[in-house]
Amino acid sequence: MTFSAADLLFILPELLVITAACLVFVLDPVLRTSDKDILVWLSLGTIAMCMGITASQINTPATIFSGLVLIDAYGAFWKLLLYFVTGLTILLSYSYLKEERLYFGEYYGFILLSLSGMMVMVSSADLLTLYLGTELMSLSLYVMAGLKRSEPRSLEASAKYFVLGAFSSGILLYGISLLYGATGSTRLPEIAAAISERSLDDPLLLFATILLAVGFGFKLAVVPFHMWTPDVYQGAPTSVTAFMAVASKAASFGAFLRVFIEGLGGLKANWSAIFLLLCLATLILGNIVALVQTNVKRMLAYSSIAHAGYALIGVVAAGRMGDSSGIASVLLYLALYTFMTFGAFAIVAMLRKGGIEGEEIEDFTGLAKRQPVVALLMLIFMVSLAGIPPTAGFIGKLYVFMSAVEAGMAWLAVVALIFAVISAYYYLRLVMVMYMREPSDLSSPTPQLVMSPTLSIVLACAVAGVVIFGVYPNPLVNFAMQAVLTLK
Repeated sequence: MTFSAADLLFILPELLVITAACLVFVLDPVLRTSDKDILVWLSLGTIAMCMGITASQINTPATIFSGLVLIDAYGAFWKLLLYFVTGLTILLSYSYLKEERLYFGEYYGFILLSLSGMMVMVSSADLLTLYLGTELMSLSLYVMAGLKRSEPRSLEASAKYFVLGAFSSGILLYGISLLYGATGSTRLPEIAAAISERSLDDPLLLFATILLAVGFGFKLAVVPFHMWTPDVYQGAPTSVTAFMAVASKAASFGAFLRVFIEGLGGLKANWSAIFLLLCLATLILGNIVALVQTNVKRMLAYSSIAHAGYALIGVVAAGRMGDSSGIASVLLYLALYTFMTFGAFAIVAMLRKGGIEGEEIEDFTGLAKRQPVVALLMLIFMVSLAGIPPTAGFIGKLYVFMSAVEAGMAWLAVVALIFAVISAYYYLRLVMVMYMREPSDLSSPTPQLVMSPTLSIVLACAVAGVVIFGVYPNPLVNFAMQAVLTLK
């Protein structure tokens, strides 16, 4: 591999993020607790700089490091989304960690390291580079999931995530090795060229494709590779859960789409059938099991699984019709999913009952009378997650359903619509508890909300995205279409 100074300029955002993460780890032990706010502003400043640099690279595509990394509009779309989510996570964590008495400055370093791994994932043109990015993201998340060291369920979440994550990484790496054996390369363009010259019924190619689908299935939390999601989401600190539910899923989808469209596009007829089965199983289990959850974080975990199923509709449609609209619908869906999911987790992070975090649905009883503004925001997020117009959630579902209809799979859109109606029950149940119930046990502590300026910024950004893009989604739609056009 050869590279030049110009190559380093193209990956300047990644270098800045990794440098900032190292600075956080170096400064954390020498700063007093009262001075550790510097780490927050260092992290936010780095993200702001990276956002400006990445935006300037959208129209200057390049292949660098001897074809290992791609700089294009597709990667820029995901990176800008990841910057936004990471910035919101840091703002949410600023007050949340203080309420939870978690004074770990290295937390922000792990967030930045995880972000750098995600950035590598969405820009990789080589499967081994992608694997390294995946591991950097995952290892940081394993540590962050167990941040509440005094709580057994947080340690359990970290352990489960580590064990199942390592298992999925092994499967992914095995799939990569078999694909290398079948095609003689780990670079996506060369893999695509080799596939075009081989029989589509080659058992080695098909087995490698299945293993890659399984490996990515764990990262995307699709059924039947979802088993880690509810326990990890519930046990991890809520700020970490929000980051995993949005940023990790977005990065995994970004890498997954690049691999299967650019590298394995010649096997569309095979993998579209696989993802159709995964899509149906994910929609069914995610929505049905969410109906019986009493913990809000577990309910949102199964909701996250179901939303991965909706996003897979666009992947299946792309495999069937072969144009860019199906993939663009996935990008749009995940971008809109960011606002409503992050907003919901932010409100969960604010709720305190007897000095501890209130996560049960019953803890939201009568919230509309105590905090009408916050209850209204939660209402907006729940309505959007249910896909009710005129919210961003409706726009996201509309575009993935349209992609299925255009691919000649109207029946799939009808099935997904049925489950969207079912999902309205568990979302609106929380709304009913907030607006139509009185607290039943007056002897228990009354749940209270902990507000802060940073939390207000997070909620304002989230609700603005849900409302604005629900009414005027064209800028985001056009950006998603522009990004997909760079996929080959």
